[in-house]
Amino acid sequence: MFRRFVLSCSILASVPVLPAQTPAAPTPVTGDAPVAPKPTWETQRQARTYLLGIPAPRGQIVDRNGDPLAQTRVSYNLGISFPTPLEFTDPQAAAFAKEQAARAQTLLKRKVEFRTENAVKHYNNRGVLPFLIAQDLSPAEQELIRKENSQHLVLQPVYQRLYPNGALAGHILGYAGRAGRMQDGPIENNELLWPNAVGREGLEQSFDDQLQGQFGQYNLSFNAAGKKTSEKISIPPQPGYNVVTTLDVKIQRLCEESLAKGCKRGAMVIVDPSNGDVLAMASWPVFNPAAFVPSISEDAFRALQDDKDIPLLPRAFRSSYPPGSTFKVVVGLTALQSGKIKAADEFDCPAAMEIGNLTFKNWKKEGTGSLNFADALTQSCNTWFYTVGMKIGGRLISDYATRLGLGVRTGIPLDAETSGRIPTDEYMLKTHQRRLLNGDVANLSVGQGDTLISPLQMAQAMACVGNGGKLYQTRLVQQVQSIDGQIVTAYDVRVRNQVEISKEVQAELRKAMVQVVESRAGTAGRAQVPNVRVAGKTGTAQWGPKKKERTAAWFTGFAPAENPKYAFAAVYEGDANNDDVHGGTQAAPLIGKVLRELFKEEPKEKPKQRKKKAAGEAPAELPVRRAEPVKPPQ
Repeated sequence: MFRRFVLSCSILASVPVLPAQTPAAPTPVTGDAPVAPKPTWETQRQARTYLLGIPAPRGQIVDRNGDPLAQTRVSYNLGISFPTPLEFTDPQAAAFAKEQAARAQTLLKRKVEFRTENAVKHYNNRGVLPFLIAQDLSPAEQELIRKENSQHLVLQPVYQRLYPNGALAGHILGYAGRAGRMQDGPIENNELLWPNAVGREGLEQSFDDQLQGQFGQYNLSFNAAGKKTSEKISIPPQPGYNVVTTLDVKIQRLCEESLAKGCKRGAMVIVDPSNGDVLAMASWPVFNPAAFVPSISEDAFRALQDDKDIPLLPRAFRSSYPPGSTFKVVVGLTALQSGKIKAADEFDCPAAMEIGNLTFKNWKKEGTGSLNFADALTQSCNTWFYTVGMKIGGRLISDYATRLGLGVRTGIPLDAETSGRIPTDEYMLKTHQRRLLNGDVANLSVGQGDTLISPLQMAQAMACVGNGGKLYQTRLVQQVQSIDGQIVTAYDVRVRNQVEISKEVQAELRKAMVQVVESRAGTAGRAQVPNVRVAGKTGTAQWGPKKKERTAAWFTGFAPAENPKYAFAAVYEGDANNDDVHGGTQAAPLIGKVLRELFKEEPKEKPKQRKKKAAGEAPAELPVRRAEPVKPPQ
């Protein structure tokens, strides 16, 4: 049973936004000490109560086990509290602000800078509220300010987004940045004490309405003389809902670590074949969402945009690549399940063959004779698949690919997911003014030509092949919970499509894909896992303009082969004009490293002993484990 934590609004209530006592008149800055005026019409106009909004703490985003991915913490800013009534001239207000800032700089032992004109503008428009001069003080700095016990240097607590795992899953989480700049105009009732945080990308954006809580209310009153008479939080803010994802933070971390050590650019996705849950969806390089909290500088943002490796791009679901030979699994399934060929049928595997007026080559320079399906997939013979592809036809291949979810958005709740592309007659007519010709079908049969698939789509397809034909609706979010654990919205497990795969065809596909990993003639030996049979397929495909052509190296499949627990896809992006990039040497090791860690931590079970989770099975309430918030020092 996981321990629960509720972000208490009493944290804000316990620390006043302004000092509780009415400040005494300050030491004169220039000239004689001001004489308290008698109430006049002008001063009576200052008798009023301001009703100000308190932004609510955003709900949390957690992994499937309740481990936090995005939280809200209490941050403390330092402000200058001007004395009331507000009787300074502009030069006096500027001098007072400089005096207090110098005092703060001495205490904190760091630079405290601001523009004088901003301080004067703040004093004239909203002098009853603190003028901020430093943000997000450390606990040690907070303690120094408290010990100083100044009426004019005050701590203002604010809610701020926290990403406890740093850059982990940054592309999925997105970020919650400040909505607009700090106010500097005249105070208006119901305005917020500080800018609210708004989701700008990823799940933060997609579930912004649910993550946003309910604003609280802060009352600030002044008498006719302009002196503050009371302040209180009349309505505490209510935290937002929590979003429970399907991610497993440990698996996500393993994937990102593997990509970080194994490539400059790439992606990796791991899906649960029994229900379609995304356990990990990693893109590399990644960015740290904390860089956008509360806002990012122009220079820092420009550096991210100008980075040639594009760290802001979520390659796992927003990029699509030619799948290369990984698509041969789809061709094999189509050929066997449609009855166009039998598992024992043999076709020649020459070094090259003529199709129309073009020569289509195998990746090997020499022919390897006649091969059946399993051996052709193991050796990844291109010419064998050219022959079989033309035998079964492009329309049938495209149909099976679409049934497996390729070339179609998965529907995860993230903006700008790529749809990829599976060439059809309709597409070819629209784009190239012709139907699929034999050369097009040959290209399609080895995952080249106009074919584009995202890593997420490929992992989803392998999950379907591995579980025997159930294409589950891919899930990234399990449910949304209220702060007390009640389910607000649940996203149930459901089958999106049923692809007919006979037991005989499934066994043949499994046999061939295991040979790819375990056979000496196979191409994915670096993905082997002790005591676990891994079913997989490598792929190597070129894409991009000829002068800057790049290679996408793939490895995809599922494990254990007999009773899959994980379906996966990994892509390694090669540098421009680098031909020494291959699925077996670059992508397979990325997956192999992750799988060896996953199965090392698990007890060795026989497939029959493992209890399968029924489709649609979900607990009534998922535990949300939360780290303690940053509490104000006592």
